[in-house]
Amino acid sequence: MADNTIFALSSGAPPAAIGIIRVSGPAAGPALRALLGRLPEPRRATFGWLRAPETGDVLDQALVLWLPGPGTSTGEDIAELHIHGGRAVAAAVLGGLEAIPGLRLAEPGEFTRRAFANGVIDLAQAEGLADLIAAETDSARRNAQQLAGGVLSRRVRDWQERILRVSAEVETMLDFADEQDADALGAEIGGTLGMLRGEMARLLDQPPAERLKDGIRVVLAGPPNAGKSTLLNAIAGREAAIAAPTPGTTRDLIEVPLAIGGMPFLFVDTAGLREEATDAVEGIGIARARAAADAADILVWLGAPSDAPAHPACVLVHPRSDVAGRSVAPSEDVLAVSSVTGLGIDALVGRLRTIAASLLPGNEVALVRRQREALADCHAALVEAGIQCDPLLVAEELRHARSALDRLTGRAGVEQMLDALFSRFCIGK
Repeated sequence: MADNTIFALSSGAPPAAIGIIRVSGPAAGPALRALLGRLPEPRRATFGWLRAPETGDVLDQALVLWLPGPGTSTGEDIAELHIHGGRAVAAAVLGGLEAIPGLRLAEPGEFTRRAFANGVIDLAQAEGLADLIAAETDSARRNAQQLAGGVLSRRVRDWQERILRVSAEVETMLDFADEQDADALGAEIGGTLGMLRGEMARLLDQPPAERLKDGIRVVLAGPPNAGKSTLLNAIAGREAAIAAPTPGTTRDLIEVPLAIGGMPFLFVDTAGLREEATDAVEGIGIARARAAADAADILVWLGAPSDAPAHPACVLVHPRSDVAGRSVAPSEDVLAVSSVTGLGIDALVGRLRTIAASLLPGNEVALVRRQREALADCHAALVEAGIQCDPLLVAEELRHARSALDRLTGRAGVEQMLDALFSRFCIGK
């Protein structure tokens, strides 16, 4: 990888006011000299004319940065060309770079992968960058920024150092068993392991980061013609689902992702629930509706409160309260709503947000599944180390713990996962 020099348009697709082309690798300096005619002063913006290396034709008038490695975003020499953002200009400059021997177009995520390979970032930070690119809500953005900014990485490094110190103490016990106060040393090691387990357990107890991407799953359920589709449309502010007075209009699950107050939600409209289906298709829809209700993070029930399924986060709704004869007295347990007049819609959304706040990560960084699995393995090894009496077995469990943290930061056993991760990035990243 170090022998290759890559380039790509790292800004948005043209046309735009400005386009940024990045070049990274050992030939970045010669490539910049070939286009600009000179190598600018390091880390100082320079204005000049870019010319085609072969013909000398003017390509663009640009702002140029020369960033010698290793103190760069990739750990390599980098050249940045801030050009005019038209399609023809970008194509001409990219063509000029392609004509220079030793340069090639970057693959998706290759700049970030080089940063990882050169030790500029670790795997947890790279995953944070991937999540930051894909973030669609404020909560997802904040968590991704924590990961990309190294919040988790710094904590893991602290754990690694402390586990390493404990490992050294255990090795000392093995080497100088006759000269050490084993009980005193063992108590000190036990205390450190207990603190480490507690810190990791608190992080593992946080809601998973997947909820920030997939959204809080809110399932609208109830009998046929209860107004589920109409309520969904009122919350979404658009015709997201077909609503009709005919019972049984909704036959399958309809999923509508929404961001409300910076929180991600996935609303699910379901078929009306009743004991006997009118046909086989409705029967399938009812079965899917029951399964969706069981898997819901929040269940919004539009039927009689006494018929509501048992669910830890069930919001009881009295729909169509604008219809004559359906008005009910205000209640904290049952929200009266009208999708026609808007009555109670804000109160319902507010209650959903309150429940969602307890299901989403707070200020603490949230872990993706791979990170949780690695940290859980480390925690399990530390638990096992804490109950072992033989220092040899304790040392082995501590080795397992260190190995698990190495997987979390990408130091070992992650090659296939790396290919999948970096393929999610755009070409210029």
